[in-house]
Amino acid sequence: MGRHRVRTDLGREFGATDVVGERGEHGIAKVRDLTDGGSPIVLEAVGHMPAYEQAVGIIRPGGVVSRVGVPQYEDAPIGFCSLFGPNVTLTGGPAPARAYIEQLLPAVLDGTVNPGKVFDRVVSLEDTPMGYAAMDERAALKVIVRP
Repeated sequence: MGRHRVRTDLGREFGATDVVGERGEHGIAKVRDLTDGGSPIVLEAVGHMPAYEQAVGIIRPGGVVSRVGVPQYEDAPIGFCSLFGPNVTLTGGPAPARAYIEQLLPAVLDGTVNPGKVFDRVVSLEDTPMGYAAMDERAALKVIVRP
């Protein structure tokens, strides 16, 4: 799901077959239609409350909602009707980047893994706040910080 063209185009390049740009009830209905009743797995990555509500709305009974990264909200409903009744699993936590760095960083450095498609802006260490602002404003997809 997304409305940021750079992100959705990259998703298609990585294999997405459908992109849903609608939000709220319209977006939930469209995903439920495309997936014959809801998705068995939903990933919510560092979103705001509407992203969580979308995730809960599109999950099928017995499915798993996984939140990756630190959510941008304090509280989220996990009541009987939204998760417990339909037997939905809610899991997640901060992105475990440290767990992969010893394997992934050498692969990036030797060219085996090319993360370049995700990064579309480079900033200096001093300009890190500008990089975060650019991502927040959707002016950049992901930013590389170089010392």
